[in-house]
Amino acid sequence: MTTPVPETRIVTEYRIACDGGEGALGHPRVWLQIPHDTGFVECPYCDAKLVHEDFAGKV
Repeated sequence: MTTPVPETRIVTEYRIACDGGEGALGHPRVWLQIPHDTGFVECPYCDAKLVHEDFAGKV
């Protein structure tokens, strides 16, 4: 049995909300701040990797 790879999403803002994206099957909405030096942040609930568009393909 394998574990699915967490989703990676390219975003346009450095402050982003994540709610799991599955409506009632998601998780509580959390606001995450993408650091300007790394260009990405991972959601503590669903492990989605949120990458700012300026860092797409670099992380």
